[in-house]
Amino acid sequence: MDAVLTPLALVARRWTPTPRTLQRAALAALVMSVVIVVTGGAVRLTGSGLGCDTWPKCTDDSLVATPAQGVHGAIEFGNRMLTYVLCAAVGWAITAARSTKPWRRGLTRLGWAQFWIVMGNAVLGGITVLAGLNPWTVAGHFLLATSLITVTTITWQRTREGDGTARPRVPRPVRKLSRVLIAASVVLIAAGTVVTGSGPHAGDSSEVPRMGFDWAGTAHVHAIAAWVVCALALGMWLVLRMVDAPPDTSARARDLLLVLLAQGAVGYVQFFTELPEVLVAAHMLGSCLVWIAVLRLALSLRERPETTTGIPARSDQALSAAA
Repeated sequence: MDAVLTPLALVARRWTPTPRTLQRAALAALVMSVVIVVTGGAVRLTGSGLGCDTWPKCTDDSLVATPAQGVHGAIEFGNRMLTYVLCAAVGWAITAARSTKPWRRGLTRLGWAQFWIVMGNAVLGGITVLAGLNPWTVAGHFLLATSLITVTTITWQRTREGDGTARPRVPRPVRKLSRVLIAASVVLIAAGTVVTGSGPHAGDSSEVPRMGFDWAGTAHVHAIAAWVVCALALGMWLVLRMVDAPPDTSARARDLLLVLLAQGAVGYVQFFTELPEVLVAAHMLGSCLVWIAVLRLALSLRERPETTTGIPARSDQALSAAA
């Protein structure tokens, strides 16, 4: 029983979500975390980054966009309003996790982690506007949004698992390869922010400073990182087939390869067609989907039972012998 009867505790007393409702709440937060990245990209690609030239207001005298700011103000203000939709989705996930019976504290903590990331990114977004779209703060804004996608993806996966101790489904070398794949993917995403910060889409029609790197050179480094990730993903798929991994894990590896191929095709086409806005937006969406696919593959390498009682974890030696 709660020492302090909080509003969430009151809701939990009167409502018990079904497992499907809990999963939908977590999925809604994940979907909105992707939507906010894509719409943020639309703000930059339409040159609306300073459509609202201050923060937290849209102008010094108005909380909302004014007719004088035109379409750019409307686009920027609209993206800001989507933050409230994201907060609502995260709030639903927190409430659903808190109201489960028995209370799933781990899921609730993950929900609150989402909330604080959203709040932190809102502040960083404000700093980005006040700094005149400094490319380094823009990059940080995107990376923090990617961290939100990380937590929402983990939360969504956890809603379909128990709260027992995680146990491996594949041998240790495969799990180590997965960690290398994750690290390479982080490098790939970080390199992508440098390409963006050095490229022509500064986020506003006015003169905005860019990162001091050669854009073509950074794009080539980004492409090399992408090929490394593709090679690791292909290696994961082949290794999982060799060790007779569970079908759903092999399917996650296949999905990652397909997303990477599509993302690579978009990336090369946009490079050779001088970065049309539509393809850049598609590439940003692809970046989110690649990262989600990497995380889902990594999470499928272990399982959490409903309870740890009477369910011993399989040792690495046993897994190797079974392979």
